[in-house]
Amino acid sequence: MGLNGRQIIVAGGGIGGLAAALALRQRGAEVRVLEQAGAITEVGAGIQVSPNGLRVIEALGLGDALRARSCRARAVSLRDYRAGAEVTRLDLDRLPASQGYYFVHRADLIELLAEAARAAGVTIRLLQKVTGVTPGTRPELSLANGDTVNADLVIGADGLHSVIRGALSGDAAPFFTRQVAWRAVIPNLTGHPPEAQVHMGPGQHLVSYPLRDGSQVNLVAAQERDAWAEEGWAHEDAPANLRAAFADFGGDVPVMLNAVERVGLWGLFRHPVARAWHGEGLALLGDAAHPTLPFMAQGANMALEDAWSLAALLDAGPDLGAALHRYQERRRPRCERIVAAANGNAWKYHLRNPLVRGAAHLGLGLAGRLAPDRLIHQFDWIYGHDVTTMAG
Repeated sequence: MGLNGRQIIVAGGGIGGLAAALALRQRGAEVRVLEQAGAITEVGAGIQVSPNGLRVIEALGLGDALRARSCRARAVSLRDYRAGAEVTRLDLDRLPASQGYYFVHRADLIELLAEAARAAGVTIRLLQKVTGVTPGTRPELSLANGDTVNADLVIGADGLHSVIRGALSGDAAPFFTRQVAWRAVIPNLTGHPPEAQVHMGPGQHLVSYPLRDGSQVNLVAAQERDAWAEEGWAHEDAPANLRAAFADFGGDVPVMLNAVERVGLWGLFRHPVARAWHGEGLALLGDAAHPTLPFMAQGANMALEDAWSLAALLDAGPDLGAALHRYQERRRPRCERIVAAANGNAWKYHLRNPLVRGAAHLGLGLAGRLAPDRLIHQFDWIYGHDVTTMAG
């Protein structure tokens, strides 16, 4: 097939990069992953693996291992902020049996993918920061330590500030959305059930769901505000600031926030989807191609889809350029649609006018009681997508 013996470098050892490396190696490619960090690990956050992402995990042969390290989601519960009363409920058990939905600690999924990639023969090199790239039939990467490396193909899985994307596209700079988000992992002190709870308040909302064996809870709290915050996940804030921002929230929220000992804060920026996903010997996937706001929980799932699709299309024939063209042609419209949905989703949780909020919550409640299937199946276009059977 098209990948036997082909030398490929993946820049970035996150979820998308490792999944791509494994999928490519399973098809016969010689794969190196270059990761700028000193260890393949990521701590401090949970992610939601929806059915479309799970299909890729299963196709990689890691379905059972993921389930052993995660918590199966049973519902999404939308709640009013004041007392935590449930407004409506999306019953995930109404999805087809094949469409599992899981909460997993990001570090656990990273570890799982890295272990599988190494076992398959992928070379993972740490402390390898990419500083530049020269496209070509044998594209060359410049590293911060002064070394250069080359391969038949370089895949940019290097995130929001991708060096590879910079070499391919002159897209406009991102802009601050006037929203920030905190994230933390806390002990499960409230008996949090296996569901994502979205606590909706004026100009802000808080999402919580359990991780691992249910002993931990992941928190993501978003707030509209004019004060700028730096983009990225490595910036810490004082837990007292998070508690003050959500002081009006009731129900289980005060207990959960009082348990926060360390919390990250980052500004939410809107990035355009890359115009060019490939060039001579270069390709993009995940956040490097289509950064997204977190309001559809699809960032990691899109990266998993990208990884499988790119590997499958490259393996379908020897023409590298044609495969990369098909990859962009098939993946870009779907990712643009998901990114647009995420861009427009936050306001639904942040209604400020109490009359408008009350009417909206009443409508959601009626929809949940009278048409629960319709409520959950509005997302079929996301969850029902199976990239492993259509290569895109």
